[in-house]
Amino acid sequence: MPYEKLEISTTSPVLSWANHELSSDETKMAKNVASLPFVFKHVALMPDVHLGKGALVGSVIATKDAIMPAAVGVDIGCGMMAIKTPFTAEQLEGKLKKIRLDIEAAIPVGFEENKEVEKAVSNWQGWQDFKDLHSGVQRLESKAIKQLGSLGGGKRLPLTVVI
Repeated sequence: MPYEKLEISTTSPVLSWANHELSSDETKMAKNVASLPFVFKHVALMPDVHLGKGALVGSVIATKDAIMPAAVGVDIGCGMMAIKTPFTAEQLEGKLKKIRLDIEAAIPVGFEENKEVEKAVSNWQGWQDFKDLHSGVQRLESKAIKQLGSLGGGKRLPLTVVI
């Protein structure tokens, strides 16, 4: 799928795979993000790009010497992780589907939660601070304990592996 380099004045280029024009607010947000000093190479806009909070939903922002786990909003980054592995694309050729299915089978998602709570989860010292949270949150402690280590609370999302 071809991309278009947006003609906006930024430190890093903005490459768009979107098949629609950006609104003025979306263009301004793309320009703001692409002007951040830690953007690596370029900002990429996916076909579903649309206005978000702080960054466009459907944007890919690679960074150098910085981490932005929730650039789009308060919890959009929930369940997202980038890790460097020792594997090359050639080593994983033909194996990605099985890896993805194994990960999805091991991590509860959607409205599911862990059936059994691991000892390390129940022994976590952070639970002591739960009593200091808002009373509406305090009543959810047992649910939080069961969902730690899951992607619970939202809909089932696909796992994307990028090499």
